[in-house]
Amino acid sequence: MGKVKARVVRRKGWAIGALAVAAALVAVPVGAQMAAGTGEPAASPGRGAASVGTPDADARTAPLTLPAPTGAHQVGTVSLHLLDRQRGDPWVAGQAHRELMVSVRYPARGVGREAEADAARAPGQYPVAPQLLPREAAAFDAWNSFFEHIPKGKVDWAATRTHAHQGAPVARHRGRLPVVLYSPGVGDPRSLGSSLCDELASRGYVVVAVDHTYEPPGVQFPDGPVARSVLPAEMARAQKTGRITELLKKVTAVRVADTRFVLDELEKWEKSEKREVRGKQEQRVRGGLPALPEGLRGALDLRSVGMFGQSAGGFTAVQTMHDDRRIKAAVNMDGVMGYTQRDDGPSNPSTVGLDGVDRPLLLMGKEGNTHHTVASWGAVWEHSKGWHRDLTLRGSGHAGYTDAASLIPQIARRLGLPRKAVTETVGTIDPGRAVAAERAYVSAFFDRWLRGRDGGLLDGPSARYPEIRFVR
Repeated sequence: MGKVKARVVRRKGWAIGALAVAAALVAVPVGAQMAAGTGEPAASPGRGAASVGTPDADARTAPLTLPAPTGAHQVGTVSLHLLDRQRGDPWVAGQAHRELMVSVRYPARGVGREAEADAARAPGQYPVAPQLLPREAAAFDAWNSFFEHIPKGKVDWAATRTHAHQGAPVARHRGRLPVVLYSPGVGDPRSLGSSLCDELASRGYVVVAVDHTYEPPGVQFPDGPVARSVLPAEMARAQKTGRITELLKKVTAVRVADTRFVLDELEKWEKSEKREVRGKQEQRVRGGLPALPEGLRGALDLRSVGMFGQSAGGFTAVQTMHDDRRIKAAVNMDGVMGYTQRDDGPSNPSTVGLDGVDRPLLLMGKEGNTHHTVASWGAVWEHSKGWHRDLTLRGSGHAGYTDAASLIPQIARRLGLPRKAVTETVGTIDPGRAVAAERAYVSAFFDRWLRGRDGGLLDGPSARYPEIRFVR
C-alpha cells in the first residue's frame, strides 16, 4: 500500500483514527484529540471563512489557558505513583508489576487570598500544577494526533497551567468528602480532563484522574523515565492479524483493572492509622502508602464514589460500575460501550451492554450521538434498571468533552488554522458555553447521587442551558 495522507476519524466513540506511516497503515487513537482548555473567548469567523482569524504570534509566546473553576473552594492536587504488585503489566512482556500515575484533586486552603493574608506563609509554597510535565509534553507534541493542522513544535504544551495548587492542605469540611474517578479517552493523558476535575474539586469533591500507562503518548514517573504509548504498534498488529475486537476488549479490561486497583489503594489510605507526633496529628505511612497533603488521608467518603470519563474513558466508567459495586454513579461522555469501531454497530457487545446497570447513569453525547443512534448506548439503555438520562450537547464534537474545547480555538486563532480544525474536533458550539454546560450537568449528577442534593437540573430542559437537549 502506498503512503496515505494522515487523517483522523473523529466521529468514533472509541476515537480510533488512522495514520499511514510509510507503507503500513497504522490506526492511532485520536480519542485523544489531545489538548486543553479555554480562558479566552471563542473565535467567531464569518460564514464560509477559510481560517479562524489571522496568526498573531507563535503559540509559544503566550501559554494556553484553562478556564478557572467556579466552586467555593480553591483546589489542591498531588500526583502519586502507584504500584500494583499483584499484576504484571499487560502491555510490556516481562514487566512484573503494573505502574500507574494518578492525580488527586481536592478542595484546598492556604492558597489564593488566604495565603496572601498569612504573612508566615512562604510565597509560592503551593505552586500551580502544570497540565503536562515537560517530558509528557514533548511526547504529546511528537505524537500530535489532534489533527494534521497543528505543526509540531508550534505549541508549548508544557506551559499550560491548571488551577490546582500542588500539595496544598485540604480545606476544612464537615464529614467526609465524596470521591469521583476520571478516566480519559484512548490515547489521552489524564490531564486532558483537568478543567472538569478542577471544577468538581472546587465544589467539594476529591477527584482521582488515572493515566492508563502505555496508552498516552507519554506518562512521566517520579524517577524520570517516560512510558511511551504502545497502541500504534498494537493496532498495526491487530489489523494485520484481524484481531481488532480482541484488542478493544483488552484495552477495556486493562482500564477496568486499573480503576479497581486505584479503588483498592484509596481504601488502604483510609485504613491507615494516625498517631500523635510532637503534639500534631500525623499520618502513619504503612505498607508503602504514599505521603499525602495535610488532611487528605481520612477525608474520603468511600461509600459515595462516582466515576466519569470521555470516549473510552466513559465506557470504562460504566463498565467499572457494572463490575464493581463500589461505583455508585457514572457519567459517560460520548464513549461507545461495545467492542466495535462503528457507532451504530451492534456487534461484539460488552457485558454492560448485555446486562445494563442498576445504579444512576448519565449519557452525554456529541451532536447526533444518542441511545437511538449509538447501538451500544441503546443496549445499555434497554437493559438498565437504574435511573438514567441521555443528554446531547448541541453543536458539540467528540473532543468537546475534554479540555480541547478550550484549547483548540485558542490554537486555531493564534496559528491561523482553518475553521475545520476547530469544528471537526470540538464542534461549532461556543467553547465557553460548552464548558459551562458540562460543568453544570456533571456536577448536578454527582450532587444528586453522591450527596443527596437535587436542584432539579436533571429533570428536564433548562432555559439557563439551551445547549442541552434531553433525549427521550
